[in-house]
Amino acid sequence: MTENFPQLSSFDEPSLDAAFATLAEEVRTADTTDIEAFRLHWLGRKQGRLKLISEAWLKSAPPEAKKALGIRFNQLKQQIEAALEAPAPSTTRTARAEQGIDITLPGTVRAPGIPHPLLKTMHEIVSVFHHLGYSTNLGPQVESDFYNFEALNFPPNHPARDTQDTLLIAAQQSRPSRDRLLMRTHTSPVQIRTMIAQAPPIRIVIPGKVHRNDAADATHSPIFHQVEGLCVGPNITFSDLKGTLDHAMKALFGSDVRTRFFPSFFPFTEPSADVQISCIFCGGKGCRKCKHSGWIELLGCGMVDPAVFAAVTEERRKINPADDAYNPEKITGFAFGMGVERIAMVQHGISDIGHFYSGDMRFLEQFAS
Repeated sequence: MTENFPQLSSFDEPSLDAAFATLAEEVRTADTTDIEAFRLHWLGRKQGRLKLISEAWLKSAPPEAKKALGIRFNQLKQQIEAALEAPAPSTTRTARAEQGIDITLPGTVRAPGIPHPLLKTMHEIVSVFHHLGYSTNLGPQVESDFYNFEALNFPPNHPARDTQDTLLIAAQQSRPSRDRLLMRTHTSPVQIRTMIAQAPPIRIVIPGKVHRNDAADATHSPIFHQVEGLCVGPNITFSDLKGTLDHAMKALFGSDVRTRFFPSFFPFTEPSADVQISCIFCGGKGCRKCKHSGWIELLGCGMVDPAVFAAVTEERRKINPADDAYNPEKITGFAFGMGVERIAMVQHGISDIGHFYSGDMRFLEQFAS
């Protein structure tokens, strides 16, 4: 197999080019069906064709021709290695021709993707308010201190900021405090952005991801999701707020659900309230899920504080000094906010918020139907 190869009578450039062209043509037209046999034929350590030709030609070559021979042998070796790496067309065609399809075998089943349970719940909440005429607004997750705190009546060093401790972006010390960047702690900054950009009436819902410096446990996560709402216009009352949220809770949990409101405190609303629904697991009789109270707390709400309207007016007047769209003597409004994880946990009877983020397919597959 290795005894026949071109003989060199001269080592000038034309003779070398002709001899190596012959070898290159042999490589190009070689049968590579058996790739291992092809490799041994050309690159075998003891009887490989390339090794034998190299020894024969280099031994008889004059010193001045050995460099040219070496360069050409390296090029030929690269061509052989490229042929080894390339798929063999004849093998592929033969395999495809011989391959059959057994129609008695079961087909490949591809499970369709499903929305994550948190996204599914978020879309359900937003859909309820869309049917009430609300539109959706979104905003950045990295916010300035002004939009996240100051405009929402959280002055610097106010104790209420402690409940919304967050992650600050590095290297912000040189900026004015209102311009320092942080990860938003709620989606409320979008309320401010919307009011600055748009005159009333406003009816929006704001879904999104938020961040707080909370220790992870069964009911808390440093990253979670909210849906907030804002309604601003003339003659908006607390009764409108109660009717809106009562309808939303019935749409999410069933028409038998009752709601009740308890006084609470939020810097950006006054008066403020926590909203509870009758326990959907025991019908309000009392069970472990509702801590035997018959009620489950779900969200917070309240009438927009005039201080928030004042902050919005101040920003709008930088563009139009005569702007009076958010005069609290002419318009009122309400706002509310709910945790998507909290709603999903109640809807599906989930006891640990960590399941949503674990990536455990055994948990997620329960929501495929």
